[in-house]
Amino acid sequence: MTSSEIRQHFLDFFRSKEHLIVSSAPLVAKNDPTLMFNNSGMAQFKDFFLGNGTPPSKRVADTQKCLRVSGKHNDLEDVGFDTYHHTMFEMLGNWSFGDYFKKEAITWAWELLTEVYKLPKDRLYVSVFQGDDKDNVPFDQEAWDLWKPIVGEDRIILGNKKDNFWEMGDTGPCGPCSEIHVDLRPQADIDQQPGKELVNADHPQVVEIWNLVFMQFNRKADGSLEPLPARHVDTGMGFERLCMAIQSKLSNYDTDVFSHTIRVIEELSGKTYGGTQREYSDVAMRVISDHIRAVSFAIADGLIPSNARAGYVIRRILRRAVRYGYSYLGFTEPFMTKLVPTLAMQFADVFPELNAQRDFVATVIREEEASFLRTLENGLKLLDKITADLTATGTKVIDGETVFELNDTFGFPVDLTALIAREQGFSIDEEGYQKALRQQKERSRKDAASSTGDWTELTDIDRVEFLGYDEVVADARIARFRKVQNKQGTQYQIVLDRTPFYAESGGQVGDTGVLEVQYGSETVLVRIADTKKENDLIIHISNDTDLDDVLANHKAVVAKIDANRREAIEDNHSATHLLHAALRDVLGTHVAQKGSLVSPDVLRFDFSHFSKVTDSELAEVERIVNEKIRENIPLDEKRNVPIDEAKNLGATALFGEKYGDFVRVITFDPAYSVELCGGTHVPSTGQIGLFKFISEGSVATGVRRVEAVTAEKALTLLNEQAAVISELKELLKAPKDVVKAVQSLLDERSQLQKKIEALENDKLQQVKADLLTKVHSSNGHYVLVERVEVSSADALKQLAYDLKAKLDNLALVLGADINGKPQLAVMFPDELVKTKNLHAGNVVKELAKEIRGGGGGQPFFATAGGTDASGLDKALAKGREILL
Repeated sequence: MTSSEIRQHFLDFFRSKEHLIVSSAPLVAKNDPTLMFNNSGMAQFKDFFLGNGTPPSKRVADTQKCLRVSGKHNDLEDVGFDTYHHTMFEMLGNWSFGDYFKKEAITWAWELLTEVYKLPKDRLYVSVFQGDDKDNVPFDQEAWDLWKPIVGEDRIILGNKKDNFWEMGDTGPCGPCSEIHVDLRPQADIDQQPGKELVNADHPQVVEIWNLVFMQFNRKADGSLEPLPARHVDTGMGFERLCMAIQSKLSNYDTDVFSHTIRVIEELSGKTYGGTQREYSDVAMRVISDHIRAVSFAIADGLIPSNARAGYVIRRILRRAVRYGYSYLGFTEPFMTKLVPTLAMQFADVFPELNAQRDFVATVIREEEASFLRTLENGLKLLDKITADLTATGTKVIDGETVFELNDTFGFPVDLTALIAREQGFSIDEEGYQKALRQQKERSRKDAASSTGDWTELTDIDRVEFLGYDEVVADARIARFRKVQNKQGTQYQIVLDRTPFYAESGGQVGDTGVLEVQYGSETVLVRIADTKKENDLIIHISNDTDLDDVLANHKAVVAKIDANRREAIEDNHSATHLLHAALRDVLGTHVAQKGSLVSPDVLRFDFSHFSKVTDSELAEVERIVNEKIRENIPLDEKRNVPIDEAKNLGATALFGEKYGDFVRVITFDPAYSVELCGGTHVPSTGQIGLFKFISEGSVATGVRRVEAVTAEKALTLLNEQAAVISELKELLKAPKDVVKAVQSLLDERSQLQKKIEALENDKLQQVKADLLTKVHSSNGHYVLVERVEVSSADALKQLAYDLKAKLDNLALVLGADINGKPQLAVMFPDELVKTKNLHAGNVVKELAKEIRGGGGGQPFFATAGGTDASGLDKALAKGREILL
């Protein structure tokens, strides 16, 4: 079977068992603060396990894109060095939400593996949970009894909490699991040692392929377990390992999941993939073929490489691949971008979002590659300088702080620093590097230190009723609350059974307002500073203190949002829809939303486009948006529309968003703007009043950002601009043509500047002539140490080079007080640098101590600046001592 056939057989099998087949959630986890990426198949269903939402069906199956490169599940450093670890991988899964349990999960798994996929029964082993006294969870007798007649006792292995109790994170749904392992070794090896002895021993051919998790508990923040409202089944089968087993390969990378990509890498590099674990060119090809999947799908799902959080993880994966290609395959130009078309076509049927955006994805990767390849070159130059300095001192170890700085500041990988150092006869201070890394992590940990208490449950609800599309005030009850400690201090997170508060989502900020809480005979006002979404719960956040008793013993709640603030947000959100459509009209249909912020003060919109939006294009977009505002187009809002029907209406869906079977469609004229959106909007476009751009720029490779204001904010902006123009007219005495008057001033300024530059140059020539009379000889070269009067640091530098042009064998130290800021310039002839081992950069650093400053430069020329001009004469005196 091909990998596509293997995947389809899985989905067809569970469709025959009455499972609803659902699409994969995006790689980037949304509305879940406990996850950065979806790291398992169950992540998108987490709320259903907790009883906070209703699943679309009691039986579900899918293939989920997963990423494990951060947090508890981190496989990054293993990728490439073995045959089965990956960053991104597919997780095939079948799910039961309070329906079937262990019996069906076990029997169906065995049926699929042995009767559909035809895996040999004598190569399969299973494991069951042996129990854990600390958690007070007993041995899984039920699973043992179900497996025994299927495989026999000799093929069942008892597993501890590490291997056979599955948890997604530190908190959340969890339970005992039963794993299925396959032995793919040659028969001769099996005859020598039974596969049972190698289960969970990290053998590359005795691997786990399927994990049947029986969700029974919720891990609370205090570490304790509580039973879930209902028992569930959560299975996960590694698609890549399954393909290896069915296609009779010894490595995941030998299957057709990766072979297409590896073939392109071979063609680009001129090297042949041998499949060995020790040959670094093979390691490099495995790294690249794996990492290009993770990076490409993350970008397609809306994530742009950056220096923060999830974006930094993707950048790190990309740079790891580039580093291996550079070091072991000879790639000095961007190459990963050339793999995107192959990958996009391979997954077009199952994950079409990559193929739909392959040009954009390829462009982002190309720019990231080009940038990092320059970093590699710069890093090599830095390393050359570091090793040269160390050679001068007789040291052969690069200290840990320097290694850390190369990595943290310049993005230069530690392992590449170590590799290049070894090639030049140096080593790195690994212990010192690890110490610097620990110190940084400790600083980050303290900055992000927070603690979250367990929920205090008051009312059992399976969902929160959102009323905010129609109401700004609502009666409610508190369902649960908890106290959180973070950088902001103590906060309360409150969940109501029904609420008009919109939770931050889809770029729209969360509502603020108050909860009027009936507590005894009084009404307590609880101020809500923000509203966020956690899984499918709407969380009202309050910075008020000492609310435990009030919340726990309340009688009733009236929830009131800040209606004026909400109205301003709606103006900006609806304007964003009009803007999106106008951008596509003016720039082209390639424009796709890549991010947005909708607040009461401003709207920000990020979109795919590969060049600056010109002033004329912005003006045309602005004209169209304001035209649509004046048309006063009424809002056409449709709720609970089947997703296929919404797509047939022409609704624009966002890449990287997970949509359910039913969606909300926002339309402002069916021929103009139709979008899937969960945000709040104006009843008609006329309410927006006015739309005005305030900025346009680049936010990332291939992504532009515009900001704009609407309504009162736009009017205020125009009034402020009119006031400025009025004031300029008064100052310029030019009531008719301000532009002409300003241009006249600029022309006059330019002419005066040229005259000043000519005068300064004349003065500089006079200073140079005077200095040449003060040069004297010392030990076979010329020496000049003087204080000079110049107008700028650039003039001081120019003076030094002019003097060198006159006397090639000149060593000089010049100092100048430039408007109270001392400057130094040091220049040595090449001969002096070689024979006396002098380094201008080191000398200027020493001299700069006298002026309370710093600087540096090359061996033959360096400069420094400082803050204490009174030390200038001491610095020059020290310079004379060095040169004489």
